Amino acid sequence: MPSAVAGAQAPPRRRLGLILALLAFAQCIYAIDYSIVFVALPEIRAGIGFSAQTLQWVVSAYAVAFGGFLLLGGRAADLFGRRRMFTFGLFLYAVSSLAGGLAGDPTTLIIARAVQGIGGAFLAPATLSLVTTTFAEGPERNRALAIWGGAGGSGMILGSLLGGVLTGSFGWASIFFANVPLAGGAMLLAFAIIPKDTDRAASGRKFDLPGALTATVGSTLLVFALVQGPVSGWTSPTILITAAIAVAVLAVFFTIEGRGRDPLLPLRLFRNRNLSTGTVVTFIFMGTFGALPYFFTVYFQTVHGYSATMSGIAFLLPCVGVLIGNLSGGKLVTRFGVRATLIGALLMGLVGTVAFTFSVSPSGSYWELVPGVLILSLGQGTVFTAMYAAATTGVAAEDQGIASGVASTGQQVGAAVGLALLVAVANSGNEGLTGEALRVATSDGVRSAMWATVVGIVLIVLVALNFRRTPAVTLAEEPERQGDVTTVA
Repeated sequence: MPSAVAGAQAPPRRRLGLILALLAFAQCIYAIDYSIVFVALPEIRAGIGFSAQTLQWVVSAYAVAFGGFLLLGGRAADLFGRRRMFTFGLFLYAVSSLAGGLAGDPTTLIIARAVQGIGGAFLAPATLSLVTTTFAEGPERNRALAIWGGAGGSGMILGSLLGGVLTGSFGWASIFFANVPLAGGAMLLAFAIIPKDTDRAASGRKFDLPGALTATVGSTLLVFALVQGPVSGWTSPTILITAAIAVAVLAVFFTIEGRGRDPLLPLRLFRNRNLSTGTVVTFIFMGTFGALPYFFTVYFQTVHGYSATMSGIAFLLPCVGVLIGNLSGGKLVTRFGVRATLIGALLMGLVGTVAFTFSVSPSGSYWELVPGVLILSLGQGTVFTAMYAAATTGVAAEDQGIASGVASTGQQVGAAVGLALLVAVANSGNEGLTGEALRVATSDGVRSAMWATVVGIVLIVLVALNFRRTPAVTLAEEPERQGDVTTVA
């Protein structure tokens, strides 16, 4: 497959490096945004007046909007141009971040977080599809995905570090204000670095408006029900009615897609076993590994009494581990193939999570956590790169946007659902406790959530066995283009 951006002639080598650097930076921005609020939640609650029941929506509003709009964002990238959707997503990020920092009440902040999620829904598939259409499938794309994945995987951990340092030094609003120049600067650079989108009017393809509306409404309602279920109770009228409407709307959506000439989501894509398997893997991955920053924060702050700044510093170790894993993932995929790399990294993450679980204790020290955290973060970083390399293999260039949207939907919905379920497990039996009793119960709850995570990782390994075997490529067999993307790192 030739290396091309939106079907155009491949940019020169230097331009490729600049494009990848910008795409990795954008990936880092929205990865940071997912986790940066965790450390700041206590200060946000005190500063604005959230209740214990509504505070979770600072995180959940972002996740629900992100998951609900991803299919729309993915297809929009294919039809209206990847650079256009990339810059549009960054624009929404900048504007909503400014609104979030200025928010003086819970409602305004929740709306700002939802708009950030919509921005992410346009930015994420545009970014991933720009990577997969710019760099040729195989070793070149593996290296690019390693750098892109390094920015995303480490960005999730780095967000917790920055959240702690910024909150401790400048207050909770600073975590939102910091996004404004980052997203705005990336948006301006995109016009200078990423080639213009090609004219797609000649293709004769039309935008599937009924599919877009039903997909967005159905997905948003479904994610809402899955996120709110552990809080309101799975049998509460609100959850049952919302879930029923979501299923009905999604049934209409799939009926439309099966009959439409230019569907939003071509159902033939699911015949690609790597894409369908990869979507399930990303769902469970984010529901397990993706929730770790939250539980690290709870353990550091509630159990051991770390300040926001100290909690941020404590995230340095997992940040380094994830980054090393990300950057190693591309080489490992090229050398050993996707499935072997993915399963090996998952087993490493499993060992690390078990070690971390045994080291959780109300009287334990940070240094007891180091072996487990380092091992699991190395595995986590490698998985992040490998699972996207697998999910995008064999997808045509004109479908890379929607395929990226499908995989990213699994990622975001998994993050929202997994966090809600694991928080419910961790908080079971904590009602009414205070002081030392709450500290001990919180430690026990973190341990219970980690054991649930172990079960989830085992499930990922079983699902990953369904990936097609991909041939390994030794370094000696790679084309003489290793400098194309590795120079960006």
